[in-house]
Parts: sequence; structure tokens; C-alpha cells
Amino acid sequence: ASTHHVKEQLEAARVEYEAAERRGDLARMSELRYGKIPELEKAAQVSVEPQGHNGSFQLLRTKVTEDEIAEVVSAWTGIPVSRMLESEREKLLRLEEVLHRRVVGQDEAVSVVAHAIRRSRAGLAEERRPNGSFLFLGPTGVGKTELCKALAEFLFDTESALVRLDMSEFMEKHSVARMIGAPPGYVGYDEGGYLTEKIRRKPYSVLLLDEVEKAHQDVFNILLQVLEDGRLTDGQGRTVDFRNTVVVMTSNLGSDLFDVDGDFSPMQIRERVMDVVTKHFRPEFVNRIDETVVFHSLNADHIRSIAAIQVEQLRTRFQLQGYDLKIHDSALDLLSKAGFDPVYGARPLKRAIQQYLENPLAKNILAGEFPPQSTIAVDEAEGQFRFTCVAHQDTSKETKALENSKTE
Repeated sequence: ASTHHVKEQLEAARVEYEAAERRGDLARMSELRYGKIPELEKAAQVSVEPQGHNGSFQLLRTKVTEDEIAEVVSAWTGIPVSRMLESEREKLLRLEEVLHRRVVGQDEAVSVVAHAIRRSRAGLAEERRPNGSFLFLGPTGVGKTELCKALAEFLFDTESALVRLDMSEFMEKHSVARMIGAPPGYVGYDEGGYLTEKIRRKPYSVLLLDEVEKAHQDVFNILLQVLEDGRLTDGQGRTVDFRNTVVVMTSNLGSDLFDVDGDFSPMQIRERVMDVVTKHFRPEFVNRIDETVVFHSLNADHIRSIAAIQVEQLRTRFQLQGYDLKIHDSALDLLSKAGFDPVYGARPLKRAIQQYLENPLAKNILAGEFPPQSTIAVDEAEGQFRFTCVAHQDTSKETKALENSKTE
């Protein structure tokens, strides 16, 4: 008999024993207690043990494994321990590989971040400081925020582990109170600080301080304590621990110095940008940052690779709606050309995908041109995007071609 069937019989025998006990039927109690129940328990044990030894799949287990423990602990604490079942050493050794799947053209930045994270996890960094602290410099649209999202997903299983603060909201002197909470007797004392409350509730996270150069100078005094001691005391006297947090600050300082024509080497660009950074930030602040990373401008090949990544994300969304999407290389080249701008990085590419792919696809789906469960192929014909729908249905094997003009 199967394990499930034996356990059902065993449970029924125990229920019957309790009923006999209430009736006072001693004969039936003796028969069940010393005869039927032990036999069923032995049968259940025999049916479970062979599956445990040969490692075959079983629907019902009698032992709690590390998977269940990790799931329960994660649900109680909010700490993402499910991925921690994988060897920590193996995870960290392939950190660059995972980050490169989402961040294109920034090999130096990915390498610097990976080395700093490994130093911290290996116990070689100072124990009381955050897991890592970085200052990301570079023009817009080159992957600074995307690297933060990829890092949050890798370390803590989800992009929601990214805590983002727009530092342009903290330009006034009194905005320090908003970060750590108002002192006793002031309005907002019970609400807690904007920064401290987020980290207190989610200590395992990537803290992104966007456009940090716009913050008031008093805000940097608060950040000094975070970067040096890994802790911060809020307005209510509670100590917030930042030691399990990765702190990332982004800045556009020196973005006008980046060379899109290739007249300067990466080392020369870095020196020019760092001159601007050292003039804007105080030395004690810059010295407490683990790594200052300079992101470089993207070229046409980088945009082509990013286009492939974003189109694959679009394909995933399409599959959730019951469709499939196939992009030919010719269409991908045309899309990359339309979305390439060395000044604005990869941001125009997203608008190009919306204009040339998402808009016509959405219109044709709503018009009923594309039947459900169909594959939509996109290729290029005479400088235009062509959409061809092939339905996977026996009653409809016709191919429809829709020409969509490429507008400015």
C-alpha cells in the first residue's frame, strides 16, 4: 500500500480507538492498541524508509527539511533565507556573471562592486560597517540604478529589497529631522524617520540615495555615522542597524565632462570627474566610502545588447497574456538604431520600444488582429517594422502581415 493510504488507515484506527475508549469497549481498545495500530505504524515506517534511502520523490514527508525551515523563518522575519540554502561561496563567486546579465558595458563598475561585496562577506572588511558603501558617478542612462536593482535581486532575492531615497527632497536644513525622525515635543515625533524606519523594518536591503549631491550638508553628517559605525539613532532613541545594508549613492557630478567622442581615455575621464567630486564633498565623507565607481558612456554595441535584454522582458510580459513574441535580428538592429543616443544613454531605447513595438502590438491585440495562443514575429522590411502573426490553432493557419510605418 502507498504511504498516503497507510497513514489514512493509521489515522482512522486512532480515531476508532478514541471512540472505543469513550464507550468503554476494553476488548476493542486492546485489539487496536496492541494489534492494528502497531502494525500500521510499522507499515508506514517501512513504506517511508526506502524512499528516503534511494532519494526518490515523495509527496508526503515525515521529516522537516531545511527548505521548510527556511520558508518559515523567511515568513516570520522578512529575511530572505531561501536563497541562502545555496552555498554562500558559490553565490559570491558568480556575482559578476549574474550582474552582467542586466548591466551592459560597465565591466569595471561590476567588478569593483563584486570585489567589495566579497570582501565584506568573507569577513575581511570591518565588521561594524555596512556590507558595502559605493558612490556611483556617471551620466544619465548608463546603468547606475539598474546595477542597484540587480544587486538587490541577487543578494536578497527581490528588487523590492531596494530602498530608494531621492535626495533632492532633503535640500533644506530641517530635512535632517525627516530622515531620523523629529525629537520629543515636536510635530511628527510618533511617525519615525523616513530613512531609519525603512531600514529598521527592512535591514537586509540595498539603500539607494539618488542624486546625493543635492542633499543639504547636514544630511552628510548623518551619513558619516552610517558609513563609519553602521548604525543610526532615530528621534525616539532606537538604534537602527545598517550592518546588513548595502549603501549606494548616485551622483551626476561631472556628467558634462564625459567624452562621447572618444577623445579622452577612461583614466583621464575618471581624474576629471574625481576633481569635481573632491571639490563638492568633504574629504571625511569621500574617505568613508568603500569604492567610488565611474560609469562610462554607452556605445552602439552596448545599446544593441540592452535592446536584446529589454525585448526579452517584453516577451515575458507577452507570454503572461497568452502570446509569444519573436524578434528577428534585423528588427533588433533597427530598434537599437532608433534608441541610440550617446548623451542620454539607454533611456531613449525604452521609449523606442514603447513607440515601435508596444504601441502597435497593443493596438492590434485590442483590434483582434492577433488571435490568442499565437506567435507574433517582428522583422524589418524597407526600414519599417513588420509584424507577422501565426496562430497556433487548427482552424486558423493563415498568416497576417501588418505594415507599421516608422514615425519620428
